Amino acid sequence: MPLPPQYYHYMARALRLANQGRYTTQPNPRVGCVIVNTEQIVGEAYHQRVGQPHAEVLALAKAGQQSNGATAYVTLEPCSHTGRTPPCANALIEAKVVRVVIAMKDPNPLVSGQGIQRLRSAGIDVIVGVLEQEARTLNQGFIKRMQVGLPWVRIKMGMSLDGRTAMASGESQWITSSDARLDVQQYRASADAILTGQGTVLADDPSLNVRLTANALGIEGEVRQPVRVVLDETLSLSPHAKMLSLVGKTWVYTAKGQAEKQHLLRQAGANVMISPCDDHQFLALKPVLQDLAQREINEVHVEAGKTLTGALLEVGLVDELIIYMAPTLMGSAARGLFDLPALKTMQDRIHLEIKDIRAIGQDWRIIATPSRSTS
Repeated sequence: MPLPPQYYHYMARALRLANQGRYTTQPNPRVGCVIVNTEQIVGEAYHQRVGQPHAEVLALAKAGQQSNGATAYVTLEPCSHTGRTPPCANALIEAKVVRVVIAMKDPNPLVSGQGIQRLRSAGIDVIVGVLEQEARTLNQGFIKRMQVGLPWVRIKMGMSLDGRTAMASGESQWITSSDARLDVQQYRASADAILTGQGTVLADDPSLNVRLTANALGIEGEVRQPVRVVLDETLSLSPHAKMLSLVGKTWVYTAKGQAEKQHLLRQAGANVMISPCDDHQFLALKPVLQDLAQREINEVHVEAGKTLTGALLEVGLVDELIIYMAPTLMGSAARGLFDLPALKTMQDRIHLEIKDIRAIGQDWRIIATPSRSTS
């Protein structure tokens, strides 16, 4: 039987609210809640920052006594356990709502369904699965971390119309327009970590930070800086690197040894972690990502050269590609987009599913997912 149209209307509103936490909720999921009584919204809210009240609690506080007999629309199953805050399922029960409409179950297999069961045991009508795909897209990193112990990996690249990322000399500023660079800043701000390799560090001494203000992001309070993650087998990152002088954390993954370099980087403020290497003496990528997930990293935004990006693609660890294409030609001697030496025949191709193409200023932004992704 089709659900009433108002279920979709109010859930869409809850999802828009949840999206307002895009830049602030990490490592928690983005969640919105709308309380409706006699077809009137009596309370609504979204979760803003870790440690602060969840969306349900905030919305119920705004609704007050009008929550009695109301319907709550929530983008994620209300929690049933005590974490940094009390269980939201209990708050809904105590507020005497009569129905809870949920977009999706909690992706954590250890608790999934328990909040729903607690609500139903209290006599509350529960409907699950309204605009579920939209809710999953909103929290794809959190969901992947909960289900498979890996973060969502997004690669950002800028290229010319002929697929080049830098001139043969390494010169690359600026391939894309200021509009595209502003768009990238928003992707950075939504990520938990920004990852790069030692080649990019040596060539560019990048900052890898969010340069937008809170006002530009539409948030209150301080701008959260994603963790800067550097894969650096030989510890080529200088203790005087630009990123180490900036607000935010820098984590460096390296191989064993080089105790003196490790000491200098730690003195400069970096957190240095030892990680295993693969057969070619490069850092094994999956253990790094697993470690990031254990450190509650949901989304990894990759800004790196063709070697690291190609390696991530080759081993199937990429979930999403964000490629900005500028209306320029850079020539056959310029550097290519990815280093993928293992692709030798048409059968080896990595197929992409195009999710979105749109103009960003004078450039085009292509969002695609590799079919060989492990997500």
